[in-house]
Amino acid sequence: MTMRLTHLALIAAMSAAPAFAQDATTGTTPEAEAPAGAAQDQGTEAPAGETAAPEAQTGDADEGVQNALDTGEAVNAQPDQDRTFIKSEEGEWQVECVRLPDGSEGPCQLFQLLEAAEGNPVAEARIFKVEGGGQVVAGANMIVPLETLLTQKLTIAVDNGQAKRYDFAFCTQIGCIARIGFTQEDVNQFRRGAVARVSIVPALAPDQQVVTEMSLSGFTAGFDALEPIQTQ
Repeated sequence: MTMRLTHLALIAAMSAAPAFAQDATTGTTPEAEAPAGAAQDQGTEAPAGETAAPEAQTGDADEGVQNALDTGEAVNAQPDQDRTFIKSEEGEWQVECVRLPDGSEGPCQLFQLLEAAEGNPVAEARIFKVEGGGQVVAGANMIVPLETLLTQKLTIAVDNGQAKRYDFAFCTQIGCIARIGFTQEDVNQFRRGAVARVSIVPALAPDQQVVTEMSLSGFTAGFDALEPIQTQ
């Protein structure tokens, strides 16, 4: 049921009514009482002992309305996802960074949108540098469409080298994500290579593969420009 503002004000006034009634009762003295006939003779004049009704009732009602209604609070006009910015471009890679709330520059990573032969987006690749991760010197988040057959994993092969398969970690509304750790040898292959072929299997066509190319042009310059993310 929808309640109007006037209803809320009335409720607030009613909640204060007992106190007002009690004050009016205690404020009346026996001397102020008059016979019924005397009241008729005096017309509409109030007995001398009575005082005007307190005017605080309206103020209390207004306060009740304010307490019942939410006036809202300011919302940051810039969502967290909009705080990323492109710092520079290295070949086919973009150096993507985060702007912290205090205005300073946060962590950066390499970003590349991977497309199929017909130009449709297939995956997003984000690679970052890691320090303190043991044999893992770089990490990557690879995002692919939700219609991917997860049991067939994600495959990466640099040029004509041996392919590696990686598990998917989880899926969200934007796609399924493989969280990958690269060793120094993996990074060296990226530095030397020309292209990395990324393959996934569609859930609706499990006998087929979707292959897209991740260009390694500019990878070395972009990766060297990154500050490592501490893992310990």
